[in-house]
Amino acid sequence: MTLKEVMGMERFAVVGDTLNPEKYACKIKEAMLRAGYTVYAVGKELESLNDIPDEIDIIDLCINPAKGLKLMQECKKDFRGIVIQPGAGSAELKAYLDEHNMTYIDDCLLIGLADFPRR
Repeated sequence: MTLKEVMGMERFAVVGDTLNPEKYACKIKEAMLRAGYTVYAVGKELESLNDIPDEIDIIDLCINPAKGLKLMQECKKDFRGIVIQPGAGSAELKAYLDEHNMTYIDDCLLIGLADFPRR
């Protein structure tokens, strides 16, 4: 999966502190909403990925790797892929994702918005 493919998706779960304007999760959520994507915020707004009432395409991890791993271990939702933002990855998280055949990329949705704008 490439960042260009990710940006072609519609429904995103942004995981992190989506209420604090100083945090990247909040900046990503707001920018994705402005660009017309459907965005669900997990961490401060919804407690779990399982609380999302709709299907999701991409999970964007913008959270401490240990917390991200726990949320992924608890996740029962179907999704197409995961974006691991800078600083949100760890060897343990990636080992879990690999072990469970979950598709992921190390990248940034803010870069994706700049490089692959919606038309």
